[in-house]
Amino acid sequence: MDCQYLPLASTGQFSPLFLDYINKKDTLEPFYNRFPELSAFKDQIGEKSFDEGKRRILVDTLDRQYAQITSKPDFSVLLQPNTFTVTTGHQLNIFTGPLYIIYKLITTINLSRQLKEAYPDYNFVPIYWMASEDHDFAEINHFSLFGKNYAWATEQRGAVGRINPQELKTLFNQIPEKLTLFEEAYLNHNTLADAARYYVNELFGAEGLVCLDADDAALKRVFAPVMRDELINQHAGELVVKQTELLENLGYKTVITPRDINLFYLDDQLRERIERKEDGTYRVLHTKLRFSETELLALLDEHPERFSPNVVLRPLYQETILPNLTYIGGPSEVPYWLQLKPVFEHFQTTFPILMPRNFAMYVPTVSAKRVRKLGLTPEELFKDTLLLKREFVETHARHTLKFDNENKVVNKALDSILHKAQMVDPTLERAVLAETKRFANAVARLEKKMRRAEEHNQEIGVRQLLAVKNELFPNGGLQERSENFLTFYLNDRKFLQKMLSVFDPFDYRMQLCLE
Repeated sequence: MDCQYLPLASTGQFSPLFLDYINKKDTLEPFYNRFPELSAFKDQIGEKSFDEGKRRILVDTLDRQYAQITSKPDFSVLLQPNTFTVTTGHQLNIFTGPLYIIYKLITTINLSRQLKEAYPDYNFVPIYWMASEDHDFAEINHFSLFGKNYAWATEQRGAVGRINPQELKTLFNQIPEKLTLFEEAYLNHNTLADAARYYVNELFGAEGLVCLDADDAALKRVFAPVMRDELINQHAGELVVKQTELLENLGYKTVITPRDINLFYLDDQLRERIERKEDGTYRVLHTKLRFSETELLALLDEHPERFSPNVVLRPLYQETILPNLTYIGGPSEVPYWLQLKPVFEHFQTTFPILMPRNFAMYVPTVSAKRVRKLGLTPEELFKDTLLLKREFVETHARHTLKFDNENKVVNKALDSILHKAQMVDPTLERAVLAETKRFANAVARLEKKMRRAEEHNQEIGVRQLLAVKNELFPNGGLQERSENFLTFYLNDRKFLQKMLSVFDPFDYRMQLCLE
């Protein structure tokens, strides 16, 4: 593949906070621990501590979760004190969801490889943290294949990882392509988490990627002291509010808003917020569940799996149960992690290195030929469609489409006419200026007609230009945020390997991959 690169700022697709972070703006240094560059991992390794007992719980959990998978990774390496993880996470979007989720996984795999080359005395395991406890089903229930949208409707509720995916059989009947891997995943497993683990392992297990489902009693027990503190003292919300104010005082828009209690109550078909009432009792919103403090803490001791951290505490949960060095996230994730550092400091947990995932636009063979034929640069591809079309027509026109030189001559003559008219009668100035304006409007109309005529002359080129733009920017947005990897994988089984071969996890630019 021919890879071309473009600064993310030139795409017009990313927030100032994210761009300033990847550009190492000085004012943001207090909001993170170490900047994501290869040399920073030496000190990160030195700072991260993770005891043997936690490693054993982690490995036992993974062995249990992978019990039904035959070709599973070797988890025993995680028992070694010189083994660390690099992690990305995402919701369990059906059929993997948009391309960028695949790109996150590839970035994580490639980072573990580069770290092994740079630090051969250590082992690095890429982790996919499955957001199985998330309950926003509307965000995961659809995907786009070859430009057509497919959606899953269900009456099931609660944490999406616990939902039974066998209802997707009706969706397979709507999809013309035969998707064997996903049929095996969804129709032969009883939970969405198990199904996702199966297909991700089939796609990337050979690359060493490990899927972790943190909706687990043993893992929650490790995190229970933090959840107890949250129920009693509610430190996290206050800390995030103060950090958020500091970011907003610098002019940034922030992503997340903390709660007084940043925990959900989790049970089958249920994930609802826990609130503390003025009388000191607790309630689970939209239910009849009520607890005294003693009752709720006893429940935490007996069933820690019934408590689920929200966006404020989930990152801390991750860093508590993994020997983790870095989190690989997207343009919304990295900014919200910048709101969380004081929470890590309060609980004396190492704040991970925050790494942006790779950003890419894949240009298939047909479109790549058109891009080369039309002479389009990466900068031009990201321009507004109307502006790009106009500039393309003007560039390829055999004759100039503007009357710049003619206007100079005419304007000079009009100035002379105005001067003479004023000498004869000063009141004629308004009439001359009115005629001048009418002339300018007439010229503008003529230019527009000439441009339309030239667009007609260049109809083939313009049509090809718009076809490329529409394919690479579905519905006007980035390809990676809407199109599914199957759109390309079904036509080229080497697609994933190609992306693995060209992604550099330390290159924070938009990458155009032309076949």
